[in-house]
Amino acid sequence: MSSEQEPQKSVDTRGEVCPFPWVHAKKAMKKLTVGQVLQVLGDHGPALKNIPQNFTDDGQSILHAEATGEVEWEILVRKEQ
Repeated sequence: MSSEQEPQKSVDTRGEVCPFPWVHAKKAMKKLTVGQVLQVLGDHGPALKNIPQNFTDDGQSILHAEATGEVEWEILVRKEQ
């Protein structure tokens, strides 16, 4: 992982179902400053699609969003505003 993708905060939403992964991720993003990166970990399939779309709609940059295992995934988001 490059230094510009190194997360300053991580949120583990494994075991949670929508809308809670998004709620926790959005709450964590509010605590970051512009340019910082949030890592979101989870295992609820629909959230892997919904969280990046929601952050994109909010004007943030998705650096990485992909499966890391059979059901688990990781999303890296850089705060832009």
